[in-house]
Amino acid sequence: MLNNLHQGFLSFFKNQSNGGIAIFSAVVIAMIWANSPWQEYYYDLVHTEISIGVNGHLLSEPFLIWVNDGLMAIFFLQVGLELKREILGGELSSLKRAMLPIGAAIGGMVMPAIIYLSFNDNTSAMQGWGIPMATDIAFAIGVLALFGDRIPVSLKIFLVALAIVDDLGAVLVIAIFYTSEISTVDLIQALVFFLILVGGSRLGIRKAWFYTLVGIGGVWLAFFFSGVHPTIAGILIAFAIPGRVKIKEEDYLKKLKDLSLKFLDIQPIKGSFISINQLRILEEIKQRTDDAETPLQKIEHNLGPIVSFFILPLFALVNTGIHIHGDILEILGHPISMGIMFGLIAGKSIGIMGASWILIKLKIAELQEGISMKQLAGLSLIAGIGFTMSLFITELAFESDEHIFIAKLSILFTSVIAAILGTIVLKSTLQKEPNTIKKRKYDQN
Repeated sequence: MLNNLHQGFLSFFKNQSNGGIAIFSAVVIAMIWANSPWQEYYYDLVHTEISIGVNGHLLSEPFLIWVNDGLMAIFFLQVGLELKREILGGELSSLKRAMLPIGAAIGGMVMPAIIYLSFNDNTSAMQGWGIPMATDIAFAIGVLALFGDRIPVSLKIFLVALAIVDDLGAVLVIAIFYTSEISTVDLIQALVFFLILVGGSRLGIRKAWFYTLVGIGGVWLAFFFSGVHPTIAGILIAFAIPGRVKIKEEDYLKKLKDLSLKFLDIQPIKGSFISINQLRILEEIKQRTDDAETPLQKIEHNLGPIVSFFILPLFALVNTGIHIHGDILEILGHPISMGIMFGLIAGKSIGIMGASWILIKLKIAELQEGISMKQLAGLSLIAGIGFTMSLFITELAFESDEHIFIAKLSILFTSVIAAILGTIVLKSTLQKEPNTIKKRKYDQN
């Protein structure tokens, strides 16, 4: 029984689509805690000062900042790794394959911003135009996972590619529009450390500790003090990490076969131990296996559960503890709320569907096999789940606590509505389209 329980836990954490459950659980805990008699303990936790120092150099920030500026840089590192992998060998590896998700992502960023500004133009809240631009990939994939095998693989791939481009767009928006005073000296230092990473990659350094040490101790720290948001460092570090194998697949398989035969030829020793020669062969197999893997995929694979089940839930915990006060209907009718709600739901749908339709009609891009325009409509609604990045940009866009409160409440409300609407639309298309396929087969017979 214990073994089955252990296997169940492992299976849960290996499936990153379950990350959405972890994040949702963190949101529920934060909301209950922030509206309970123990709410002061929540705010004490969020604003607890944490200090790290070396040789008299002290860096002291509230827990909230360590999560948003520190741990979230690891999330952006994973986003960067996913983006680089898609560029090297995925949906973004060729222009024709990349045009549809790139165009859809751009449309899904521009329209929400325009809609938000139409509600908040020339007001103190217009700076929040970037809030409804981004899609939360963890929640969106989690919603698709609810459909199991009924969802075409090509639709999942399209959503991932769209969300990755979307995240890159959000990163650029943060870097360009949500950066305050910039320290040129610190940015130059960041560039120097980044070039060291690139140089290491060119020289064939494949050890994760090198990229971790130079990345965090150099690039991230320099960005932290530069005025440019340090999460940008995560993207840069990702692009410096090698994405190619050191040994080709056929050479690896040949070498593995030779080493296996050598291992079998060696006379085994008595007992449970292996001989020194066998141990050397096993070590060489490990090294060859390491050479057959890309550092990019290895790091991305290892980061996946950490980001999905620790960093993003922790981010949700410290950012969604909203103490609800005032008239809810009045809050949801505020221009900030209206801009976010219509931006995430209507803006995302119009932008993604509109851009896709134009690109397909002009024959610049084409829908992948297995995807219909009706399914794309459901997907565009699910893309209105703006949770993580929208909350992130809210903290950068507003200084007013009241504006932050209104924006966060609207993001949570809208993300739930987007998930429900997208699920309903997708469910209806999945019910109808299999019948259509059966009818075609019947007609052919």
